[in-house]
Amino acid sequence: MSMNTQTPDNSELIVKMVVSAWESQLSRLSKLIGSLSDEQLLSETAPGRNRGSYLLGHLVAVSDGMRPLLELGPKKYPELEDVYLKNPDKSGLPTPSMGELRSYWDEVHGALTKHFNQMQPEAWFARHTAVSEADFAKEPHRNKLNLLINRTTHMGYHFGQLAYLNKK
Repeated sequence: MSMNTQTPDNSELIVKMVVSAWESQLSRLSKLIGSLSDEQLLSETAPGRNRGSYLLGHLVAVSDGMRPLLELGPKKYPELEDVYLKNPDKSGLPTPSMGELRSYWDEVHGALTKHFNQMQPEAWFARHTAVSEADFAKEPHRNKLNLLINRTTHMGYHFGQLAYLNKK
């Protein structure tokens, strides 16, 4: 099947499926994070592994980084990039409080979900800003929808790690 045979109805259905998967994964992860105490989040997911608080900050930083990639505006919390994306857990860098991280989680994901539900299907098939126009012409699958698929999978990966904290 050629990528160019999509009808507008088909594109709309595909977008709805992907956004729904994002919302489902986000809901599961939000529920888990809400059920974990600050003490649980401050512990390692396994001996010698990242702490839950680091994974929470990492997920917030990654999701916040979607804003400029999807042309939704600048990052709200650019200071999280150094702590949670460029450095490992326990790097000694100052970190936000658990209350702040939980608030950032809600704010970043609430704003993203609102934008996602307002975006028109054709906007999802446009290139994201990390892809040059020349590269996008050669690889049109490197679009905003593909970015959302990638970030949804990323959340699922870290859900699996954070789930270990629920047993402590």
